Amino acid sequence: MTAPDEIKMFGIKNCDTIKKARAWLDSHKIEYAFHDYKGSGVDRETLQRWCKELGWEKVLNRAGTTFKKLPDADCENLNEQKAIRLMLAQPSMIKRPMVEIAGKKGAAKLVLGFKPDDYSAAFK
Repeated sequence: MTAPDEIKMFGIKNCDTIKKARAWLDSHKIEYAFHDYKGSGVDRETLQRWCKELGWEKVLNRAGTTFKKLPDADCENLNEQKAIRLMLAQPSMIKRPMVEIAGKKGAAKLVLGFKPDDYSAAFK
């Protein structure tokens, strides 16, 4: 069992994928802190770190309704800076869940999305 400050899940509490991921963690008795970025937002530094490690193309949720409802001008010529601005303005556009697992030397391991096999591997 790990302490909640060692594992942090970011997402939106009403999201079905978040509910599945939280149920998986709970059923495996893995403690974690939950950060609802719909209510609490997400800071630029955190978002930039995720994009640097995983690539902004993976972090930006283009399949969601929030992104699909954007005006064409917002979707054109997307790059990392523009994507980060969009995600900061509307955190629903961040793919979820994003899980940070604290590392022994300070670097956090990131797990994006939810697949039971990926979680099994990440939480050995």
